[in-house]
Amino acid sequence: MIMDPALTTELIRHRRAIFPKSYTGKPVSKEIIEEILENANWAPTHKLTEPWRFKVIVGGGLERLSVYLGNYYKDHTPEGQFSEIKYKKNKDNPLQSACVIAVCMKRDPQERVPEWEEIAAVACAVQNMWLTCTAYGIGCYWSTPEAALEASGFLDLEADERCLGLFYMGYHDLAEMPGKRTPIDEKVKWILE
Repeated sequence: MIMDPALTTELIRHRRAIFPKSYTGKPVSKEIIEEILENANWAPTHKLTEPWRFKVIVGGGLERLSVYLGNYYKDHTPEGQFSEIKYKKNKDNPLQSACVIAVCMKRDPQERVPEWEEIAAVACAVQNMWLTCTAYGIGCYWSTPEAALEASGFLDLEADERCLGLFYMGYHDLAEMPGKRTPIDEKVKWILE
């Protein structure tokens, strides 16, 4: 099946990090969340280990996440470095989101591939999520605060699972934002012989 490369290019180049403070409060339907996760499930995975795992946080779970993130920041920040602004942001981000997905990884029990390959596979799954959100006009961003990376207890993860961050989602009404990339020519060397 041949698809329109121009549409793919347009989707990729319009993907942006859209932060919770810009979300409108409009809910994201369960059907769209399921489609986002199904598209994540089609990411590349060496030896078909499919290491991605997800915890979908909606409704009252967002309030619980808000309390967890706020308390974690308060309990793990030295007194001289504590910022009321950062504390508030930790608490507000989940409450401003329609959905937060904890992005997790379950290591292949036989360890047939290096761990970095499974982390890369999870990152590919997140890119599929991000592109699907972009296609639906849903803002999102992947955040990796220490509180998320240490959230095994809060997320009730199994011993062989770990959290790789939180994927915040919500509809927004921001104007189209220009992209910022340096030229690809600065990052490529051709080996011709």
